[in-house]
Amino acid sequence: MLHLNHPMFNLLKSQLKNTLITLLLATLFLGISTAGWTPSSSAGLPAGNAITDGKALLRYALPIDNKPVRELQASLEDISNQLRANRRWGAVSKDLGKASRILNNPSQILASVPDENKPRAEALISELKSGVNELEEVAKTKDKEKILTTRTDLLNIVGELEELMVQGFPFEVPEEYSNLPQLKGRATVEMKTNKGTITLVVDGYNAPVTAGNFVDLVQRGFYNGLEFTRAEESYVVQTGDPPGKEVGFIDPKTGKYRAIPLEFLVEGDKEPTYGITLEQAGRYTDLPVLPFSAYGAVAMARPENEVNGGSSQFFFFLYEPELTPAGRNLLDGRYSVFGYVTEGKEVLRELKAGDKIESAKVVKGAEKLVEPEQA
Repeated sequence: MLHLNHPMFNLLKSQLKNTLITLLLATLFLGISTAGWTPSSSAGLPAGNAITDGKALLRYALPIDNKPVRELQASLEDISNQLRANRRWGAVSKDLGKASRILNNPSQILASVPDENKPRAEALISELKSGVNELEEVAKTKDKEKILTTRTDLLNIVGELEELMVQGFPFEVPEEYSNLPQLKGRATVEMKTNKGTITLVVDGYNAPVTAGNFVDLVQRGFYNGLEFTRAEESYVVQTGDPPGKEVGFIDPKTGKYRAIPLEFLVEGDKEPTYGITLEQAGRYTDLPVLPFSAYGAVAMARPENEVNGGSSQFFFFLYEPELTPAGRNLLDGRYSVFGYVTEGKEVLRELKAGDKIESAKVVKGAEKLVEPEQA
């Protein structure tokens, strides 16, 4: 069973909505409830604007090192920030100008693309050039909706371009987990519920064991027909508890509960941390590459006192920035995020306890699943 409740959370949800007091009290609440483990110097809200879009987080989480393409992505991402901030058209034009300059020097981008992927990368860069030119013309009309739609299309192309840069798997998973499925890359899962269809991207680059377990269970049909057992507005939607007395997956080969370790890659680290929370490790200010800062973050549930006790149960995090600000929501570093909902976020708002997963299937990336070396 997943234990996520914290004192006063429900009170905050019901009494504080859409006012400045909401943010102030949430800040105060989080400062008090984290006082036992967060140094006073870092007890405030994190600086800067947190990334709250799952697709953007997935792009930044790719294991690549190419500064021009990251600057291209950042310029296009920033457009939505400027449009929200009183529609700063001058800043939008500046972002587009920077993107155009980067694309006019494609050799720096192509330098990180393996030879076999270069033809496709060149075609994508050509699409991006045309798209940025089009967006510059649209910006002159100040058509906000069209700008955002075109920007989204361009960022999808940037994401594909960045994926072409990935060369091999960035690290070795510890030998002790070789008996568990691993996802050496990414997979896309389509989950049909009685309230609609959800599409999620599962990230094995940053959580290979957790993601591998999930994809393996999807492939087995384990989730088909399972109910959502918990649904709390502005908090979580949870599922994965099989019928009967068991609370997780029993591997038919071993007859034992398949336990999944707590796993997350911390920003700046070269490989994931296993079996310990960031709090326990004394890394109070560090954040995972896959954070709980986006609506529809997908994470592994586990018993409160067993960091390596996860199995089949998982939850969708319903990010509410006023109540669970990024970096201080008490979940980062305590539970493993292994993907994000990319389509069907509106369905999450409709799901209630008792609703069902009608079917779940891997629609892309199934070949990235590596089966266990031993039973």
